[in-house]
Amino acid sequence: MTNSTQHSDDQQRSATFGFSRSLRSLWRWFMRLFFRLLYNEFAWTYDLVAWVVSFGQWKAWGRAAIPRLRGPRVLELAHGPGHLLVAMTRVGLGPIGLDLSPQMGKIALGRLRRAKLGAPLVRGRAQEMPFRASSFDSIVSTFPAEFIFDPATLQEIVRVMKPEGQTVVVMGVMFKQGLPARFLRWLYRITYQDESAPPGMAEAVADAGLTLEHEREPMSMVDVLMVIARKR
Repeated sequence: MTNSTQHSDDQQRSATFGFSRSLRSLWRWFMRLFFRLLYNEFAWTYDLVAWVVSFGQWKAWGRAAIPRLRGPRVLELAHGPGHLLVAMTRVGLGPIGLDLSPQMGKIALGRLRRAKLGAPLVRGRAQEMPFRASSFDSIVSTFPAEFIFDPATLQEIVRVMKPEGQTVVVMGVMFKQGLPARFLRWLYRITYQDESAPPGMAEAVADAGLTLEHEREPMSMVDVLMVIARKR
């Protein structure tokens, strides 16, 4: 092979790699936009999408956090459509929901009213919680976005959680065998929902003064993966 042919092949491979990387970047941008819209302007479709991508198991996956909560006063970060708020209230906990999305706030409020239950809902950012220090026995978040890893969020969690309290985060699921599980595994991979925690998370958690424990809850198609954080 001549040098010129080798050079041409290298250029072609480089161009192909660059094009592929651009497509992946575009797809990742599109998925970020999709999930932002799903949680805000298109929040009315959230339950349907969640049901489809979990074969109806989404709410059960989130409820796996409840036995690990210390009560009675519980803060749910990014409460979404309010299913966990209803479930926590029904087992005797006293939850408060915090979410930045006004659309999700309306949906959650409607769900609580239809269930004839009461749970305060607050619109706000996890990085600037409008609560006094040591206000909560437990904090919970299910399938959160990147905000949960923000050092400002971690500092706020430490501030509003009681010294003996704990934070339970449902991070994701590990799929078992079977065709439905294989389909969900593929779906989560192409939508980047199976990515591990970002680099530097362990350091940020340690800097905030938290310790982490990892637990899993076996279910039919998946193991629900959880992180439990406590003050050091």
